[in-house]
Amino acid sequence: MPRTELPASLVRLLKAARKLAIDAECRAAILLAEIAYEFEEVKKLLKGIPLIVASHLPEVQEAVVEDGLTLVPLNEEPQTRQIQLSQSLLEAIADDLVQTGDRIIAVYAGFERENLDTLSLINLSEHLARLTTRDLQRLETQVPLQTLRKVVDLAVEVGREGREGKKVGTLFVVGNHRKVLEMSHEGIHDPFRGYPRKEKMITSPRVRESMKEIAQIDGAFVISSDGCVMGAGRMLDAPAEELTLSKGLGSRHWAAAAISKATNAIAIAVSESTGTVRLFQGGVVVLRIEPMLQAMKWHDVDTEPPGE
Repeated sequence: MPRTELPASLVRLLKAARKLAIDAECRAAILLAEIAYEFEEVKKLLKGIPLIVASHLPEVQEAVVEDGLTLVPLNEEPQTRQIQLSQSLLEAIADDLVQTGDRIIAVYAGFERENLDTLSLINLSEHLARLTTRDLQRLETQVPLQTLRKVVDLAVEVGREGREGKKVGTLFVVGNHRKVLEMSHEGIHDPFRGYPRKEKMITSPRVRESMKEIAQIDGAFVISSDGCVMGAGRMLDAPAEELTLSKGLGSRHWAAAAISKATNAIAIAVSESTGTVRLFQGGVVVLRIEPMLQAMKWHDVDTEPPGE
């Protein structure tokens, strides 16, 4: 397939990326690509720094595979570069390409859509706390990894973006949906009721957008192991007995812990105050993801300590 030669500006950027990666002892470099470059040339410029290429475009994915490089395929184009980068990191860790605690250098288009112009040095221990391949593989014994990734990605987006400029907290319960439905009741009229199963799959961009909107309302989403939204706005009735949670976690996290213990489902709670995503299994937190920063905006920022 036709390839695009590396522009001079990208050559300079990759040389700078290599120097920074060496100085910071980075484990790897992640390139977010929307153009089918001569990726062998990219690899040569990085000179020994392991290269991971992430893209949602089939033609770019094909070029990476043809060049024999490591590919992280993204299922679709996300809304912002930061979301795309976060998605890439999650997939890279799940595939055991990098580990929690590693530093990586990211190369991506920060200002112009197809012009790679930005470097970021990322410490995974700061942005993806406790996220490990072993955790994900252990969770897969209850919920298929493909479904879990979709729900986790959605939870991270909700935690980072909120909705219409407002912070949003919500709760997803994945797997063993029949028992979860038995141990919950409607808090609102279920907006997913009556739709065919094929129109309620979390793989659908339309469904995910609807879920982001509904997330502003109290209650939990109940999702089957194959990714079908079986209910929304559900009030969870599992008893919060013999549970131990960190100080400061609110009722949403207690409900997540309780339902995960009572049903063996995976509960994913999004903190409204911090955007932190916590996964619960068997009544305890088994995975925690801290939100990465929003895409750059010009405005004043007020900060506050974590409240949940």
